[in-house]
Amino acid sequence: MPKSTELENENKDKKPVDNKKSKKQDKNKKPNIFVRMGRKLKETFSELKRVTWPTLPQALKATGVVLVIVAIFLVVTTGVNYGFSALLDLLTKTGA
Repeated sequence: MPKSTELENENKDKKPVDNKKSKKQDKNKKPNIFVRMGRKLKETFSELKRVTWPTLPQALKATGVVLVIVAIFLVVTTGVNYGFSALLDLLTKTGA
């Protein structure tokens, strides 16, 4: 029995001779910028093929909704601005 533990201890002390360092260096080495950009563009276009694009009526409806909401906020913001302007005029005229 002691022989097996001695063998295990010997195996633990020995480091396996392997070219792990060279493999790590190969993994860390990046391809040049143009290869990476090409891969990214290829991946982007392949993802865009999977997208379900809205039909023209759906896009027009969504655009209309956005424009209406923007118009509502424009009216509200303009009203608040006019109100504050009138209040400022009232305060500055009565104080003078």
